[in-house]
Amino acid sequence: MIDEQEIEKFLVEPGSVVELQRFQTRAGPAQDKEYAGKAVAELRDRMAALTETLYVDGRYSLLVVIQAMDAAGKDSTIRRCFGSLNPMRCTTAQFRSPTVQEKSHDFLWRIHQHTPPRGTLGIFNRSHYEDVLVARVKGLAPREIINGRYDHINAFEKMLYDEGTRFVKLYLHVSKDYQRERLLRRIERPDKRWKFSMSDLEERKLWDYYIASYEQAMSRCSTEPAPWYIIPSEQRWFRDLVICSVVVRLLESLDLHHPSIDIDPNKIEVD
Repeated sequence: MIDEQEIEKFLVEPGSVVELQRFQTRAGPAQDKEYAGKAVAELRDRMAALTETLYVDGRYSLLVVIQAMDAAGKDSTIRRCFGSLNPMRCTTAQFRSPTVQEKSHDFLWRIHQHTPPRGTLGIFNRSHYEDVLVARVKGLAPREIINGRYDHINAFEKMLYDEGTRFVKLYLHVSKDYQRERLLRRIERPDKRWKFSMSDLEERKLWDYYIASYEQAMSRCSTEPAPWYIIPSEQRWFRDLVICSVVVRLLESLDLHHPSIDIDPNKIEVD
């Protein structure tokens, strides 16, 4: 596991101003790849054990929020970091364009019903942050409405925290050149082609606007209860190592334990 001091390098300090160009998109020397593979396997096992204890402890839930530019690896992150967990202890939700019904409610309405109940680990593939990212870039709501949403998000996350939810919010950081490579890979490989859409090219033209929106969102919404982490994600083995380390460290900090029982196991006989 990456030590605490190393993990802090990826944390967005509450109140700080984020400039993504100052953060690496690639990190970790190549000779560490073999070590990282073994470490990630051990961390996944540890995470699986901790999520079982999270369930029987029953006081907390953990919400992992994953945001990124297109083709940055959100799906592979979920598969590689969380795929070995017991599905009965996890929830997942993917947020695309809101439906007509969802649009008739406040922007957090569709989010709240997918937050993980106590005892479970929940994963958001995209999230409530789409309403200060896509909505901001494409002008889907007046600017004064979007500006107010940062405070609403902070209040929403603080309420969830007070009710027992703990947060790991991850921005998978990649370069525009790396995105180009991944989009070309989708086009060239028949087994990946289904993931490509012509709209990806239109979204790519808005790269700088999306970067500015992410910087604003993380600057405004990295808080003590719900901090953001900026994860260098162009080397997937390093990305996985950092993410698994962050999640395991948080779970271990909760001091989870099994409930006490009123029976003496030494006096029980099963015929």
